[in-house]
Amino acid sequence: MPSDDRPLQLSRLLVTGLGTRVFTFYGDRVPLSGSVLLVSNHRSFMDAPLLMAATGRTVRFACHHYMGRVPGLREVVEGLGCFPLEAPQDRHRGFFRTASRFLRAQECVGVFPEGTQPMVSATDPRSLCEFQRGFAHLALRSPVKDLAVLPVAIASQTERRNTTVPLRMLSWIDPSEPLFDQPGWHPMVVYERVNVLVGRPRWITPQERSRYQNKQGLTTVQELTDYCQGEIEALLAQGCC
Repeated sequence: MPSDDRPLQLSRLLVTGLGTRVFTFYGDRVPLSGSVLLVSNHRSFMDAPLLMAATGRTVRFACHHYMGRVPGLREVVEGLGCFPLEAPQDRHRGFFRTASRFLRAQECVGVFPEGTQPMVSATDPRSLCEFQRGFAHLALRSPVKDLAVLPVAIASQTERRNTTVPLRMLSWIDPSEPLFDQPGWHPMVVYERVNVLVGRPRWITPQERSRYQNKQGLTTVQELTDYCQGEIEALLAQGCC
């Protein structure tokens, strides 16, 4: 699967067009090639293009199921190289299948392990929801040599907050998401000035994969999840001050 730089070019255009000032710290930690699983916090529709522009790599982000079902939005998502999650009954299997395919092709896959909650709530830039562990299972299960798990923090300095559509309108499109079944409007955060801080990559070792496949699987998954969440929490504290 050849690398496609069009999502990266589009991301740079979007970030520039919105007038966002981006400051990248520890950018030398980003592997310039090879398989990377990028893990980040998530509060804005800008996060995927912002992370591509800041790291200089095309990143194949998993995004919410409804984004692939709305005309217009679907084309933007595809242009950015993202892949919407499938319906609930096939969601986990489809995510592992598509993400592993990109990783085997030496590409960078991006995940937002906080899930939907921070996107539908007015959250503080320094806060984190508890990480879901699917990305850790992906990293330990994928048959990819020299895989780097890269935690990255998006630390907003100044931003604008607007509203887009009623949440219950989204529940018509995706009734499987319980967070859409509530009053209020979907918030839209536009970064004006933002720091992107790259954490220390963690390379998945054969020993970790062996532990995952044996009796220490859940412990190994939790260790990797805690590492990424802890790294991003520390970077947010540094970048939001």
